[in-house]
Amino acid sequence: MDRNATTNDQQLFDWLRLIRSDNVGPAMFKRLINRFGSAGNALDALPDLIKGANTKRAIRLAPPDQIEDEIERTHKFGAKFITLIDPAYPEPLKQISDAPPLLTILGNPAHFTAPTIGVVGARNASAAGTRMTQQIAQQLGEAGYVIASGLAKGIDAAAHHAALKTGTIAVFAGGIDHIYPESNIELARDILRHKGILVSERAFGSVPRAQDFPRRNRIVSGLSLGIVVIEAAIRSGSLITARMALEQNREVMALPGFPLDPRAEGGNKLIREGAVLVRHADDILQEMQQMPKLSQQSFLQEDEFDQTFTPNPQPANATETVLNALSTTPTPIDDIVRHTDLPVAIVSTVLLDLEIAGRLERSAGQLVALRP
Repeated sequence: MDRNATTNDQQLFDWLRLIRSDNVGPAMFKRLINRFGSAGNALDALPDLIKGANTKRAIRLAPPDQIEDEIERTHKFGAKFITLIDPAYPEPLKQISDAPPLLTILGNPAHFTAPTIGVVGARNASAAGTRMTQQIAQQLGEAGYVIASGLAKGIDAAAHHAALKTGTIAVFAGGIDHIYPESNIELARDILRHKGILVSERAFGSVPRAQDFPRRNRIVSGLSLGIVVIEAAIRSGSLITARMALEQNREVMALPGFPLDPRAEGGNKLIREGAVLVRHADDILQEMQQMPKLSQQSFLQEDEFDQTFTPNPQPANATETVLNALSTTPTPIDDIVRHTDLPVAIVSTVLLDLEIAGRLERSAGQLVALRP
């Protein structure tokens, strides 16, 4: 991917329309771009592929006027879009497997170029946990690190407050215009006044839903070189963030706590499982110095420009052959390739066509199954 590429107005419209379409998430977006060469080509090809599909799982393209309205409202709000091919897109986030193809940001994107550490923890933080968060975030900021978090009550808010002067990034679960919780509206304003950044992958005007918070968490960890957990229950969003950080090959660090405090159970569990024990900011700084550089990888296989789409020639019975190898039981894609004796590229294309039409579902471990 060309690091100096930028997104023109038509490309932005196409990217936005594709990612805002029903049943298109980052993984599907990636497969569509890699198959069709550009978002515009994918939008041109999809109507024929979804023709006649009567399932709620099929892709349904976002109406053009919806996208025009979002672009207008976003710009009026003072925010802007950055895509994966824009130089301003944060490099660490670009490297995760489910990187958001497009972000809406408000504030100073210069912070994206600085090394970032995520700080997360309990909403019902203790006084000691809040003090430790403020001390650690401030010292990390003074050492040159930007602090990322989710603008939640408790530990998140304390981390943002302490890093106002040195740089902080707040990631929203809803649209860029929906600050949640409302009690942190003034904090969000303070972040902007201090030239921090507010970030969202959701459409303008979107109200945060329960499923949007884990998605937000993977952006917090994806932006960061490491995640610090300060007070977290066993079943908490903070532990979800820690798990995502591990999957993204990020460092996971945690503060220990009193065993009888439910807010300490999550951090203590992480430490038992191998997370770095944190007593103060110096422990984090030492760990960051020892951490190897993140590997470079591209979310897309090629530059996303107006490429000419040349479909792979398929045997006349390729779809039927692949369908005969599928069932409602998840099956490894490699097994389907061996069973059908078709080239990997042909099998991948047929599977994508079935997924576009809502007839196929994917699960972790390269498994696919027909929808019942």
